Amino acid sequence: MRLVLISLVVALFLSCKDTKKNEQISEPVKETTEEVSTTESKVEYPEDFMKVLEVHGGIAAWRAQKTLTFVKPNDEGFEHYTIDLHTRNEKVVSEEVERGNEGDKTWVLDPENNFKGDAVFYKNLYFYFYAMPFVLADKGVNYSETEALEVDGVSYPGIKVSFDQGVGTSPKDNYYVHYDSKTNQMAWLGYTVTYRTGEKSDKISWINYNDWTEVSGLKLPKSISWHKAEGNKILGVAKTVNFEKATLSDKSMEKGYYAKPESATYVTRK
Repeated sequence: MRLVLISLVVALFLSCKDTKKNEQISEPVKETTEEVSTTESKVEYPEDFMKVLEVHGGIAAWRAQKTLTFVKPNDEGFEHYTIDLHTRNEKVVSEEVERGNEGDKTWVLDPENNFKGDAVFYKNLYFYFYAMPFVLADKGVNYSETEALEVDGVSYPGIKVSFDQGVGTSPKDNYYVHYDSKTNQMAWLGYTVTYRTGEKSDKISWINYNDWTEVSGLKLPKSISWHKAEGNKILGVAKTVNFEKATLSDKSMEKGYYAKPESATYVTRK
């Protein structure tokens, strides 16, 4: 499992200049090579988290899928995301920039030098936000109780998620999944950040998940909203990110789809 370490909310809203791309996006096809799944796990989930997973379609149905695609529009255009759900290889395409990873190697194809972000930081970033709560059912994840989150007079029970040492780039990060006590549907995600400092942080950033749609029988977000906060006191919306044209497939992309293009450059963490 490759868990992405999430920077301050301000950093999340910095993105490369991306406009509509004319080239055709490849469709998933049957792959003949054997894949090793990073999502299969013998983790025994707590009962409350199992209820959340079931409401969203169930972990078995999620693990049966191999390829996820979605479009993230913004003011300048869009980015088209393709992710291998078992290897977590990713390819992100806009008109002027392509970036992605194959295993631990991250690459960028940017002839005009338009991408100003940290490609290693952005690896799987929006995929993890989008694929909640299923990505928190990966290997190396630990679950514990946490206080309920109170928002506008409503109490949302929660589950604290932490990671084993050596899992991801920063196992010191914590996540907090809060859900509707009546429906068990995920409602809020809290997270801490250690990406650049490497030190534990008590600052929790909050995202509201209240806009869901069904994709191949699984409940995934149409949009998510970061909120301003003072500790666990949730304030107004700071930023909303939309997701469109989502698809899931039980087929993999063709061999080499996620590989670095010849003219692309491997990049390292800034």
